[in-house]
Amino acid sequence: MTTATLLVELLTEELPPKALRQLGAAFAEGLAAGLKERGFLTDDSTSLPYATPRRLAVTINAVRKQSLDHEFERKLMPVKVGLDAEGKPTPTLTKKLASMGLAEVTVEQMERRLDGKTETLFYRQLAAGAPLRASLEGALQDAIEKLPIPKVMSYQDAEGNQIQFVRPAHKLVAVLGSEVEPVTALGLIAYRTTLGHRFLSTGEIPIRDADSYAETLRTEGRVIANFEERRAMIEAGLTMAADGERIIQSDALLDEVTALVEWPAIYRGAFDTAFLGVPHECLILSMQQHQKYFPLADADGKLQNRFLIVSNLPTDEPGEIVRGNERVLRARLSDAKFFFDQDRKTPLDARVPRLADVVYNRKLGSQLERVERLQKLAVLIAGKTNADPALARRAAHLCKADLLTDMVGEFPELQGVMGRYYAMADGEPAEVGDAIEFHYRPKFAGDALPPDGVSTSVALADKLEALAGLFGIGQQPSGDKDPFALRRHALGVVRILVEGGLPVPLDAIVAAAFSVFPDGMVADARGDLESFILERLRGYLRETGYSANEVEAVLCMRPMQLHRVPYQLAAVRAFSALPEAESLAAANKRVVNILKQADAKGVSFLNAEAGMLQDPAELALFHALQSAARQAAPLFRRGDFTGYLKTFAVLKSPVDAFFDSVMVMVDDPALRQNRLGLLADLRREMNQVADISKLAA
Repeated sequence: MTTATLLVELLTEELPPKALRQLGAAFAEGLAAGLKERGFLTDDSTSLPYATPRRLAVTINAVRKQSLDHEFERKLMPVKVGLDAEGKPTPTLTKKLASMGLAEVTVEQMERRLDGKTETLFYRQLAAGAPLRASLEGALQDAIEKLPIPKVMSYQDAEGNQIQFVRPAHKLVAVLGSEVEPVTALGLIAYRTTLGHRFLSTGEIPIRDADSYAETLRTEGRVIANFEERRAMIEAGLTMAADGERIIQSDALLDEVTALVEWPAIYRGAFDTAFLGVPHECLILSMQQHQKYFPLADADGKLQNRFLIVSNLPTDEPGEIVRGNERVLRARLSDAKFFFDQDRKTPLDARVPRLADVVYNRKLGSQLERVERLQKLAVLIAGKTNADPALARRAAHLCKADLLTDMVGEFPELQGVMGRYYAMADGEPAEVGDAIEFHYRPKFAGDALPPDGVSTSVALADKLEALAGLFGIGQQPSGDKDPFALRRHALGVVRILVEGGLPVPLDAIVAAAFSVFPDGMVADARGDLESFILERLRGYLRETGYSANEVEAVLCMRPMQLHRVPYQLAAVRAFSALPEAESLAAANKRVVNILKQADAKGVSFLNAEAGMLQDPAELALFHALQSAARQAAPLFRRGDFTGYLKTFAVLKSPVDAFFDSVMVMVDDPALRQNRLGLLADLRREMNQVADISKLAA
């Protein structure tokens, strides 16, 4: 079967840079998947995505020009309708076959089998392969419809038809080998000509064949079409231009500038050193977010007055480009300096009363009312974390005041950060300044935790007050919707308690969070909120590598001391590695089921009494359990959960013997009650760290 490389390219107006990398990959994957589903790809077929500011494209090698012949099945009718008593076709079947173009098919060529409960006639038919042209258009349309477009635009094509796409599309290229495939998409008919760089190339560029696409664009169009290749070129160019200085960059910024240029060039710029007196976070944000520059720092990470520009215009004399960018940045930094100077004229404390004019939530009041709740809650939590309650109260009082500053108005990302700068300028204690900055932390996976007790108290207060308030007015997240980022708040609570090793009961701080609201403002949703936080803990633990059964063994017990959970899980994993673990877990599950059934029948049971035990196997289990429990108790008290669980490994033999020879649900009520009590004792003693029965699930 003849194969060739396929090229499909969509030329558009400037695509959204933050989405370009994902759009390019999705376009390539979608078209390849569609062609594979339709039988046009071979085992050797691979796709290569391309994405530039004005194009999405893909080349796929080893594409069949015609799909393979394939067999498909056609359902005819029930046997009792299609065949008479002698097994010959009935007129109904004959008519059906004729209407399907199968008049020559004999009964011997049909297959008889059950379709549900009815014996039915089927016929397998060989279908000839279709030419690529007949299927490419459908695969292309499917790929376009499945693109993760952040926002769809509506526009009219040349014929006045309404088209919806991420940006208006102007050209379509579709070439198989060296032949054009004249498919249509987005109101366009495919040809073989494309366009190059907006300024460095002129006129249309013919694509001789699909295999030469990237090289043709490079040499004739001055376009590096492959996103990853262009990104690597920019990264290498930045390193060279930095000349030993440290680049302050992020993957998101590198992706964005890659999506903005087709033929990258790197230039160095500088700004007045006087601006270095402005907090470096402001300068970096101005350069990165507003101007897409890469700031430079010295070896110690101290910001310098230099930056790198990624330009779309390579030139041997970049002076005018650099000076133009420096002028724009100077205006930005002048604004930042003005905001900083003006903000410091008004102390943070003087801004707090104005929070009364800022609505936090229609049902939960103003930001000032929220700050008053945060103060109370921070003090309550400080009492549980051995932090200074006065400092926690002061930090909570000031933590939202920077929302009313000009700098935060310009750079919302600097909430907390600017609050710390202004608190230090006002002469507040360092602990208060740190708590103001860190009370939003952690904001994302891997983000730093609050560094001290005061910061931790205010950070927990901020998250728990938001969770309690919004749960209390029925604003829990539903499905994928989480407009108030409550999942992020809950995960922040989990990380602070677990990674910070805080011996603070979850139920205690959740209760404290609800207690700071006035009577009648919020409903009591403590149980729901605890469950919500434990669910975030479940996901957090799964991401650290624990299995679903291991996590369930601990979390089904609804632990409130979250800092202990990692140690409990480590103990569960160590126990699972023991040779006795599988048998004990299965026995534990059996115990749980027996007790559950007894409870459902209303059978009561107390702790087992040795004097009522009769069978040698139950006596042996009773004494073995008593001995193991005595050894395990001190291990549990000092937090040696692994040693605690391993102590019960000796119970394998007596437990096995008990279930082999002892009937629990006997007719004698006293004996039955005592044996159930023995099993209840076994469950209680073994399952203080985790529910071992869950390991047998």
